[in-house]
Amino acid sequence: MNKEKVIHTPKGRPCIRDRPEEIHHRQTGFDRPDYTVYRFTAAERWKCILLYGALDVMVSFLFFDTAIAFLILLPGYFFFQKEYRDSLKRKRAGEIKREFLDGMQLTASSLQAGYSIENAFRESLKELQKIYGAESFIMQEFRFLAAQMEMNRNVEELLMDLGRRSGIGDIRSFAEVVDTSKRTGGDLLGVIRNTVSCMRQRQETYDEIETCLSGKIMEQNVMNIVPVFILAYVRLTSPEFLEVMYGNVTGTVIMAVCLAVYLAAVLWGKSMIRIEV
Repeated sequence: MNKEKVIHTPKGRPCIRDRPEEIHHRQTGFDRPDYTVYRFTAAERWKCILLYGALDVMVSFLFFDTAIAFLILLPGYFFFQKEYRDSLKRKRAGEIKREFLDGMQLTASSLQAGYSIENAFRESLKELQKIYGAESFIMQEFRFLAAQMEMNRNVEELLMDLGRRSGIGDIRSFAEVVDTSKRTGGDLLGVIRNTVSCMRQRQETYDEIETCLSGKIMEQNVMNIVPVFILAYVRLTSPEFLEVMYGNVTGTVIMAVCLAVYLAAVLWGKSMIRIEV
């Protein structure tokens, strides 16, 4: 059983601090995953550890030639872990957005064919399972939506909950539009079709930008590893050229500055090609 940690605010009132999904469950009543928080699987965690270990060994050997540097650089794992987690989270968010868009297009088609909103979600599940598989995000969420609507839950309430848990602006906006349409008695089918069309246009724009940037991203990745390859080549083929940089304070400081500049350039390059639409 999960234990809650109780702390006290300056005014003496107790406040509960626990996991995001537990807070979400108390606030909404839905025991569903919180996609704004990414948790490593065992395989991903070990991959992250091994990757940083390999990088730490390489940097310690090429830049400082001492085991002490390996130990000093170990705390950098927490920064590397955060960056690795963020990259996986962005990848998952992109997959969630695509799956949701396809799911709502299929739902809109079922609504146009005359199905009720509950049956429209149920019908879309058949096609979504063929495309994404039974354990995909969209299958799990649409199964939950269909089951909850059979228990007289409001579709707008369920979509708003999904928007909050997904952390994706397009899904939240879609849920808000549906909620407004239901409250004002608007044309639900027309609203869903128009909103999905806008989302599709945004996604196509993003895909076009990614296609245009793919060559630049490849160039940047190559440029990121070229300095390391050059240093490794000199270190292995002509080690006497770099001996003056190892084992003394001046050389260590110069190599540390070079490493800092290199890492700053890599992070700057990554931020330049990260475009939100």
